[in-house]
Amino acid sequence: MAEKVDRLTRVNELIKRELATYLEKFPLATAENMLVSITEVNTSVDLRNATVAVSIFGGKNDRRGSVFKELNAKRMDMQRVLARNLAFKHTPVLAFKPDRRLELGDRVLAMLNDPAEKSDNE
Repeated sequence: MAEKVDRLTRVNELIKRELATYLEKFPLATAENMLVSITEVNTSVDLRNATVAVSIFGGKNDRRGSVFKELNAKRMDMQRVLARNLAFKHTPVLAFKPDRRLELGDRVLAMLNDPAEKSDNE
């Protein structure tokens, strides 16, 4: 069982690295003034599906939706690149989901460092 977990961890990291490289080579047109990062990949045990967590910094919330639309539009091309570069028996079907963990963490840190909050509580 541990071997499967180690294998999936390696597969997830390989896919994450390939997708990040893809986004460097082919930046998203809708992500102007935004930083788009692949933060996590979770591949199913049979390698048929992969959920890709995407973090977006900057930009307005209404433009973030267009980033996900563009990611979905480029999904087939990304899968082709994965198939060519990784040569797995099965290339996983990618599904993108927003990852707001880093954004929420930044918000908490900003609240903790806000001088107005400190003076109110003293």
